Amino acid sequence: MALMAERGGNGAAFDVGVRLLTPDGELVDDPRFSVRAGSGQTESFYREMVRARRLDEEATALQRQGELVLWIPLRGQEAAQVGSAAAARPGDFLFPSYREHAVVWHRGIPAVDVLRLLRGVSHGGWDPERYQVANYVLVLASQTLHAVGYGLGVRMDDLTRRPDLNGAAGTGDTGGTAGAVGTGGDGQVVMVYLGDGAMSQGDANEAFVWAASFAVPVVFFCQNNQWAISTPSSRQSPVPLARRAEGFGFPGVRVDGNDVLAVHAVTSWALDHARAGGGPVLIEANTYRMAPHTTSDDATRYQQAAELAWWQARDPIDRLGRLLAHSHDAAWFEQVRAEADTAAAALRRECLALPDPAPRSLVDHVLVGDSSLLREQRGQIWEG
Repeated sequence: MALMAERGGNGAAFDVGVRLLTPDGELVDDPRFSVRAGSGQTESFYREMVRARRLDEEATALQRQGELVLWIPLRGQEAAQVGSAAAARPGDFLFPSYREHAVVWHRGIPAVDVLRLLRGVSHGGWDPERYQVANYVLVLASQTLHAVGYGLGVRMDDLTRRPDLNGAAGTGDTGGTAGAVGTGGDGQVVMVYLGDGAMSQGDANEAFVWAASFAVPVVFFCQNNQWAISTPSSRQSPVPLARRAEGFGFPGVRVDGNDVLAVHAVTSWALDHARAGGGPVLIEANTYRMAPHTTSDDATRYQQAAELAWWQARDPIDRLGRLLAHSHDAAWFEQVRAEADTAAAALRRECLALPDPAPRSLVDHVLVGDSSLLREQRGQIWEG
């Protein structure tokens, strides 16, 4: 496949990956992938990205004002999140890490529910079964094992319904691993989000082994935002992260993570591949974290101004906006911004209105049932 090579912020050669939309807002051809989004969906992408950034700004302000314990900014990663989430079907189960706010909001989860955990009023935030989205996790890469476990269950359910599929060959190259279950393209697929830092964790690599060995219908979506807190991606891996998939026997694709059209196209292909029985796929979406790792981090201590400027010139929202400017007037863009401002004002009101939980609820939902130890701990919590 064609990769777009450029000079990065440090002057070194940098392949951003598959690209269908240039930073100047011009459509380009790729020999393997083509734009799948129509004009209406492209407009929706822009609205979602603008809204996500505005909500992210409001949540950051809330944290600075003492209303949140912490906030984990997504600025700069809007295209990677919106494009990938839009490629999934409503029944596909998504496993986020802790920065996938735009993914969660795309699924219809109320914006304020993302803030519950970070305001300290909930252990989670939403019902995973209702939205087919798992709650956030803070243990790096643990969600990859959760996702593969869920995906393995999907595969076993398929085998139970169709025992004739046991050992059948998949439609994609799984590197000689166990036969994939073909679902005719209608089955459930799992997609799990992780960052470049999580790619260095043992949990992620174990998840790759299990996914490959059992041809699990899972897409690993790695948002390579170039920094694992203060450790650059280039120090973590001497080769593109997408190439890691080769060692486990399944496909890996590198995509320009600031190109929402390319992200949508590549993720759609990967989900189709897994859905048809081809097994797992790893996507490396090259993007950039244009904000601190969290609101407790000082990114100016390690991010160079030239590098930040290079990525700001490739801002995902501005890029799509340049394309839409050919067919939309200034009033349309102003309306989009006004809608985002209205959503941000609502988020602030709803956050401040969240009720304080009962102190004894601290130990609720720790276990499926109750236990003598939990009852003892609950009794030790003063609610005076």
